[in-house]
Amino acid sequence: MDKQNRAYFYAASAVLLWATVATAFKISLRHLDPLQLLFYSCLVSTVILFIVLALQGKLRLLKTCTKRDLFRSALLGLLNPFLYYIVLFNAYSLLPAQHAQPINMTWPIVLVLLSVPILRQKISLLSVLAMLVSFFGVYILSTRGNILGFRPENPLGVALALGSTVLWALFWIYNVKDRRDEVIKLFLNFAFGCAFVAVPLLLFSEIGLADTRGLLCAAYVGLFEMGITFVLWLKALKISRTTAQVSNLIYISPFLSLIPIHFIVGEKIYISSILGLVFIVAGVLLQQFAGRKARPSE
Repeated sequence: MDKQNRAYFYAASAVLLWATVATAFKISLRHLDPLQLLFYSCLVSTVILFIVLALQGKLRLLKTCTKRDLFRSALLGLLNPFLYYIVLFNAYSLLPAQHAQPINMTWPIVLVLLSVPILRQKISLLSVLAMLVSFFGVYILSTRGNILGFRPENPLGVALALGSTVLWALFWIYNVKDRRDEVIKLFLNFAFGCAFVAVPLLLFSEIGLADTRGLLCAAYVGLFEMGITFVLWLKALKISRTTAQVSNLIYISPFLSLIPIHFIVGEKIYISSILGLVFIVAGVLLQQFAGRKARPSE
């Protein structure tokens, strides 16, 4: 298998695994509360990423982290996984998976909005159009296709799902400025995240052994949403001739995720969900095109 085919293999593996996590979220939340799910999945992810670092021979890089690096990792760990997943899991507890996941996918659009005050960037008319297209998709989802009703079925759930996009976009902006090894950064983020979530878990929930099915699902989330799948995706981007050759595969994932959401979670898939997802993905792809058009030399 040549280098590019290996990149496609790693990317396809990541996409297929990410297509299952919305189902894992919903099943886990039947047996665990959001704090328990976050703690157990963070713990699994931290252990898995430590093993990955050991296998890659990168544990020595931990010794090179300065106090400033650790402080940065702590702040980023506060954003993700702590705040991001608390908000996201609560959104999933209130919304159907077929709604929560597509809304969460609008984070690249939110990223463009946040880049104006944070990075002092300007928004093109094409980017504005992309935002309108994606957020119209969110509106279709939140009203379940009743676009003339002007009333979301679960306003709090929609607000939390959109709030998770803000947190992820903020994490992305500040994480990209950190030039350390990506796996090192992920490991430290989740290690700090475990410590952060332990406090509210002890105060507002319980840390004792939970339902076995919930723990197995939490382990699955930690392994394939937060842990090894990121490593596969980073590997694909690294060895691909161009990132564009594999990066757009990620937009297949939410469509594939509708299959286990229907057959495993048991949700009836609405036409409005598919239509809203199409608008959201179209807006994100249009934003990518707008970004490339703004940087013709790249």
